[in-house]
Amino acid sequence: MAAPANHTAGTVRMSADERRAAVIRAAVTEFAKGGLNGTSTASIAKRVGVSQPYLFRLFDDKRALFLATVEYAFDRVEERFRRATEGLTGYPAMHAMAHAYHDFLDTDTDLLRIQLQAYAAAEDSELRSEIRGFWNRLDAFAREVTGVDGEELTNFFARGMLCNVIASLDLPRERYFDDVLSADGKLLRCDLCEDSERFDEPPASAPPA
Repeated sequence: MAAPANHTAGTVRMSADERRAAVIRAAVTEFAKGGLNGTSTASIAKRVGVSQPYLFRLFDDKRALFLATVEYAFDRVEERFRRATEGLTGYPAMHAMAHAYHDFLDTDTDLLRIQLQAYAAAEDSELRSEIRGFWNRLDAFAREVTGVDGEELTNFFARGMLCNVIASLDLPRERYFDDVLSADGKLLRCDLCEDSERFDEPPASAPPA
């Protein structure tokens, strides 16, 4: 059902859920820059156009809002993985997630930095428990869709973390992945994904996550 119109103001009122989503999106931008301790709720409220009291009607406190942005960031990665792996299993699914994650790093820098801020905030044991839960959901999805575990999955996530460092520090990708980059140095050039007969090759041939 559409939100009721405010004819006096000439605008459309947002529902509480819509406003909450808008606050989370605004908080992503602010927390990505300042982290939990370096970001004020005033800056978030100003960005989204609400008062601080209204902000705390939607979220109990700043920590709850921070956790909501971290969950949002992890959910966006999982959504990309789900879209990329639709109809795929095993190593083809792993390769599809690798491509999707490279695209994520190129287009969603704020969400990458939210991940990094989350790991820094995990010094707090209560936050760590919540953030660990978000990670475990992503890990469980990767295990389910690929059907692999152990060294193969460890290598997939380890390469993904290296990609985080490359993206956050703007390092040249060719320093680490020259043999699997396209000519422009940005995308994975994945022969394995293009040749279905090679899907049974050993895990060592898999491209980076």
